[in-house]
Amino acid sequence: MRADPFTTHLDRLPVLVILRGHDPTTTVRLCEHAASLGVGLVEVPWHGEESRASLTAALDWARDRPGVLVGAGTVTGVDVLRAVHALGVAFTVAPGFDAGVVEAAAVLGVAHLPGVATGTEVSAALAAGCVWQKAFPASVLTPAWFTALRGPFPGVRFVATGGVDAGNAADFLRAGASAVALGSAFSTADPAVIRSLAD
Repeated sequence: MRADPFTTHLDRLPVLVILRGHDPTTTVRLCEHAASLGVGLVEVPWHGEESRASLTAALDWARDRPGVLVGAGTVTGVDVLRAVHALGVAFTVAPGFDAGVVEAAAVLGVAHLPGVATGTEVSAALAAGCVWQKAFPASVLTPAWFTALRGPFPGVRFVATGGVDAGNAADFLRAGASAVALGSAFSTADPAVIRSLAD
């Protein structure tokens, strides 16, 4: 498997940007904005053919920018995994944990971030080899969830996702999340706040 992009990039700036539902031009513009802030991972959720153009545009943009990797989100099955892998994504993200997807991603050499929301799911994902896990939906789980789960799972690196914005991102990081994912809140977030999350 290729070098783990989650550790490489999220240890530097613990922010993953999610660009959902944008046209290709807007997607690239937001990719450029993310790169200007030092963000190294950009996720474009996959919703079938309607999202292909935007994901492809982001991937094309990233080819000349070695400091930024583009991945696909909403990878809910092996068929989706194979479709986005064929486009050349650097990583994949899922809303839940699917052992078949994790196994297929390993075979394809694609770093995968599975979604978890319970201790049972965290344990299963860890047993499948996923140290980095997407805690979703973070706003429902609350920061207290991260503090509680860090106890029995000190080696797991959680990415707080869902309902995270510039105003509460630091709360999740202080509670034990290793990184946060910013979706719709990213485009309006104060750049200084995003940069400060690296401190």
